[in-house]
Amino acid sequence: MRLQILDNGHGFGTKALFGIIQVMSRQPVLDVVKLVRYRPDFYGKPMSNVTHEAMRGPSSWSVGDRELMAAFVAATNQCEFCTKAHTAVAQHAYGESLSVPSSFSDAELANLPQPLRATLLMLRKVTQQQALNADDMREVLAAGASRQQIEDALAVCFSFNVITRLADCFGFAVPGPKAFAAGAKYLISRGYT
Repeated sequence: MRLQILDNGHGFGTKALFGIIQVMSRQPVLDVVKLVRYRPDFYGKPMSNVTHEAMRGPSSWSVGDRELMAAFVAATNQCEFCTKAHTAVAQHAYGESLSVPSSFSDAELANLPQPLRATLLMLRKVTQQQALNADDMREVLAAGASRQQIEDALAVCFSFNVITRLADCFGFAVPGPKAFAAGAKYLISRGYT
């Protein structure tokens, strides 16, 4: 269900910001930006801070790895907007060093480093089943991920389980590749705050 408030409920300052974004990017303002700016005190700033820490805070996972995790969680939740957005950001972050999977099939995941592959499979399980057990943790540790890497990955998982559900609930528009490329460039350079 598309909420009109995302398009019409912003104050003058936010409308001016949206105008600047459109001029600078030559793309429409993404619905995720509209959501974050609609109630910044209630949702926008707190969730942006949580997401920024998960995605850009200290971690032995690279920015590309964490963006890949975000895209993977989004794909698991079948959120087209977030899958395309974070696949674009992950590919931008990795550059030519890694080709980001387009469908996240198990066959495509096989080409990833073992710790990352095992972590993604753990994120799939927690996203689908909302539960993990000690054997799940042992499997990821045995694949070479550290305890801190698991915690960092779960923080990414939390953020993107929230936003993918909101994106689908609010009916985020899915723009074309140019808009996702512009968004990827912004997120790589500025992060989530």
